[in-house]
Amino acid sequence: MSETRRKLTTIFCADVQDYTRLMGADEEGTLASLKRCREAMGRLIESHGGRVINTWGDGLIADFPSVVEAVRAAVDTQNELAGFNARRPADGRMLFRIGINLGDVIVEGDDIYGDGVNIAARLQTSAAAGGIVISSTVYDQVRNKVAVGFEFLGPLMVKNVDEGVPSYAVKIGDARDETPSAERSGPARLQPAPVMAAAKAGTTPAPGGHRLYGVLGIIAAVLIGINLLSWQGVFWARFPVLALAVVAALAWNRDQILFNRKITLLAILALGLAGINLFTWTGQFWAVWPILGIAAVMGVRWSIRR
Repeated sequence: MSETRRKLTTIFCADVQDYTRLMGADEEGTLASLKRCREAMGRLIESHGGRVINTWGDGLIADFPSVVEAVRAAVDTQNELAGFNARRPADGRMLFRIGINLGDVIVEGDDIYGDGVNIAARLQTSAAAGGIVISSTVYDQVRNKVAVGFEFLGPLMVKNVDEGVPSYAVKIGDARDETPSAERSGPARLQPAPVMAAAKAGTTPAPGGHRLYGVLGIIAAVLIGINLLSWQGVFWARFPVLALAVVAALAWNRDQILFNRKITLLAILALGLAGINLFTWTGQFWAVWPILGIAAVMGVRWSIRR
């Protein structure tokens, strides 16, 4: 039998809003989208020091040794999934709700149980689509350490817990998007105010994406224009333009969730080497050897993931 013990940990619960409706409309497409979103969420959880404990249906539960990193993982998740949903029709968006609680739990093998888990699950069901709700135990630890806003929602009633659990909605984005005070109900309100990420989930890209691409495109156009206007028989702008293209590709890879980021990074590196080889062409395709090595590494990583 697995050893049973207790520990204090940060519990992260997530599920999909209207998952049953999405499955009824398109089973295969919904499952494919769920897999992509869950892979992205798993990578972000792992990058913030967390551990995915279990998945079921559209749900996911993870735990973190750090409260701050758990909230950062949730914010990064909602921002990244907002970019994914921006490319989907309004009725096909996969919007996750996330609840986070810091509590004492029972550990048995790889699973965790107890009121700490129940509270996190209750917070998750109270979150807006694309939103995050945290308990007061989490809020006390992160309120001055994470660059987001918070809205007090009042006590949240949880089964087997005598007193209501004070909870907060995480406000992702500029303070001007917060709900005006006159529109809020009193402290006993149980429904969270819309989080900015939820409101914009299907209409905006990941923060700063289009702006960066626009700036890089303008710089590339200016360099090419200077090269042509001062033409002396050498197209020297090709190298800085190639560097800008690589920067744009790396920025895209940072925000995308369709492909494995590490494998895509290797592909970008291979294309960059091929571009350097072509721009310095002397009759020899020397880039074939490093590209072959990169392809071998990509193949190994893909095989391991399978």
